[in-house]
Amino acid sequence: MGAIVAIVGRPNVGKSTFFNRLIQRREAIVDAVSGVTRDRHYGKSDWNGKSFSLIDTGGYVLGSDDVFELEIDKQVELAIDEADAIIFMVDVEAGVTGMDEDVAKLLRRVDKPVFLAVNKVDNAQRAADSVEFYALGLGEYYNLSSINGSGTGELLDALVEVLPEEIEQEEELPRFAVVGRPNAGKSSFINALIGEDRYIVTDIAGTTRDSIDTKYNRFGFEFNLVDTAGIRRKAKVKEDLEFYSVMRSVRAIEHCDVVLLVLDAQRGFDGQVANIFWLAHRNNKGVVILVNKWDLVENKETNTMKRYTQKIKTAIEPFVDVPILFISVLTKQRIFKAIETAVEVYENRNKKIVTRKLNDVMLPLIENYPPPAYKGKFVKIKFCTQLPTPYPQFAFFCNLPQYVREPYKRYLENKIRENFDFKGVPISIFIRKK
Repeated sequence: MGAIVAIVGRPNVGKSTFFNRLIQRREAIVDAVSGVTRDRHYGKSDWNGKSFSLIDTGGYVLGSDDVFELEIDKQVELAIDEADAIIFMVDVEAGVTGMDEDVAKLLRRVDKPVFLAVNKVDNAQRAADSVEFYALGLGEYYNLSSINGSGTGELLDALVEVLPEEIEQEEELPRFAVVGRPNAGKSSFINALIGEDRYIVTDIAGTTRDSIDTKYNRFGFEFNLVDTAGIRRKAKVKEDLEFYSVMRSVRAIEHCDVVLLVLDAQRGFDGQVANIFWLAHRNNKGVVILVNKWDLVENKETNTMKRYTQKIKTAIEPFVDVPILFISVLTKQRIFKAIETAVEVYENRNKKIVTRKLNDVMLPLIENYPPPAYKGKFVKIKFCTQLPTPYPQFAFFCNLPQYVREPYKRYLENKIRENFDFKGVPISIFIRKK
């Protein structure tokens, strides 16, 4: 289970710049996925071999400063609830402001590690000025400049020291997480599956602090259903606070094998659903998209479903090899099919292709359509293999890996998908030097 670190603070102190600096260093290497616009408020980072998820709370508030003042308490409270550590960012140019004091007041009551980061400290004078932040009563502070990166190392050294160790799951049961926006029908979906059914084995308290795990047996296949919906919301939090459902989904997604993404047919595949989808993709989880409340869609014609499917596929390009099911939790239409599909996706995610078979299929295809030559240099791919990782990753070995571009990698991925069933599962392609 990865740790979560939240960055809080008022607007314009440089949270996003800091956030981008932390995630890009790793994203450039590990998370380069072709053609995907990222949700810029959530990312993964690592430091000294310890990886963690990073959430920039500031990205969730739109509107003027006074709207922000109403929201900032909520943001900070959520960060306090959900994160394992908090970075509180302030701006040396502005000095201590009233809003900073409000945030500090909330953070002083917390028994989680809080790191006070004084941003924009890029000369000796400013380093001297930052002493005034002692007044916030949060103890030591870290001077840094998120634009040029100075000082971030010291802060990260201290941060990773306090993050909890990743807990290895003792149980090897597959985990299916039911996620989506509020009111999409997540709870009803789970209740419909287990309510009247006697397949249930036991209820176990969630391994993640707040999602409920239900051990479930169907089709002779046992797994844990992780319900993010059954979590009692704090009265103070508005139902639709995007930040909240994203934060909850982060926890559930990082901790599962397959994501069942439930959306409301009448609302469609909107930005928030897309965020959750890319979250699952970035974490290399299997995905099944469930369009719920299909019975409520009026004026359906023969090809309504086809058009709806196409719309979703356009939104999730280039990762379109994902099962999309139209269900109704109310009438129980296709809900067991949804679980059956999740089981298939789980098996695809764990699939291992024998190296000889992979080469027999892929090398002739590569020969017929080799990588484009670059400045008169020809790339020759000689060998490929699936890497021994928990999800599908493939390495192709050639003489000039630097000349194999993104579109060709996509071609390789598509050919793997055509010949071996990896429906619902992200695939990584690496080009290495032979």
